[in-house]
Amino acid sequence: MDWQTTADAVPASVVSETRALALLGRAPATGAWREGDAVGDRRFVRIGDVPLESQRVLPEARIAYEQWGTLSPARDNAILVLHALTGDSHVVGSAGPAHPSAGWWPGVVGPGLAIDTDRWFVLAPNVLGGCQGSTGPASLAPDRAEWGARFPFLTIRDQVRAQLAFARELGIERFAAVVGGSMGAMHVLEWAIEAPDAVERIAVLAAPAATTADQIALNSVQIEAIRADPAFHGGDYYDSPDGEGPTRGLALARRMAMLNYRTAAELNLRFERSWQSDLDPLGGDGRFAVESYLDFHGNKFTRRFDANSYLVLTEAMNSHDVGRGRGGAAAALARIEAKSLVLGIDSDRYFPLADQVEIAASLRHSVHGDEPVLLHSEYGHDAFLIEDDAVGDALARLLAA
Repeated sequence: MDWQTTADAVPASVVSETRALALLGRAPATGAWREGDAVGDRRFVRIGDVPLESQRVLPEARIAYEQWGTLSPARDNAILVLHALTGDSHVVGSAGPAHPSAGWWPGVVGPGLAIDTDRWFVLAPNVLGGCQGSTGPASLAPDRAEWGARFPFLTIRDQVRAQLAFARELGIERFAAVVGGSMGAMHVLEWAIEAPDAVERIAVLAAPAATTADQIALNSVQIEAIRADPAFHGGDYYDSPDGEGPTRGLALARRMAMLNYRTAAELNLRFERSWQSDLDPLGGDGRFAVESYLDFHGNKFTRRFDANSYLVLTEAMNSHDVGRGRGGAAAALARIEAKSLVLGIDSDRYFPLADQVEIAASLRHSVHGDEPVLLHSEYGHDAFLIEDDAVGDALARLLAA
């Protein structure tokens, strides 16, 4: 549950009046990619019906994805990059009409970088339930109306099984590495357990083996913020005019999440008690700079995401528990045969370092021993998107193993 865009993941800064003016105008009811929108760098694969853990079936599913590099004749150089909650397939590339944000990992994926696209064939799918081209709540159901609140409950395992079907459709039987951070790292763990023969290496960045009660509680208030928005209309808002969708609830959920992704030290250092303008925030109609910062990014988020998708993906994260039905987390993790990298962030207050310590201690084929790679950063959970050099070095070590 992190920024997942270059523009949003950079160190916090005071929002200028010019940047604030860029968001004037009514936000659309949904920021989802819709049929008929510009395709950009997306590609699409139909994966058919997806059986779900709930015993329901999601019919006629589609996965949107992007790719870089060239698949080798032996088909042995593919890397799967999996995004976090608010990310998508646009790992590298410019913003534009088809892509509301620039790629979210340009310092890690590309020619000559840690995931070198001159050597590796990189695939990045938009997760099932997402809102940037893969089948999700904003997609049309078989009755040609948006799924909306009718979209089925998904688990992390459901999403991984959809990714496995996606890989089969592309003819990829084994990945040289499966890499992800936060929610994406939850998928990585499930890949290694569900399909051990399909994974040679894994990189688990800033994620737990199971979502804890505290993390579920933090997620629950964001879910309620969206559902409590009168404009949410029980999830049926897609015909609402611009400015009349559930953007207030979605922006509020985003503001709450941001406080989990960053650190008190960073916010205190960068904003202190400064004002956004000359107006006094102490009864003088002014605002503190940190308030404007949260507002700006919350409002920006509503222009590239969908409220229903936020609910579906957050609830999928709540489902995450690698030990469910497998004899507990330690037993499940011990089944992983892939060479592994586990990275934790010392200032992460959303998925604390203890979560990665637990994972690393149970993996038998780590490239760094039974302790996770420790990333020292002031940026908290979002550091895996910001600290390119340190993250890149760790990934390069894994890929060389």
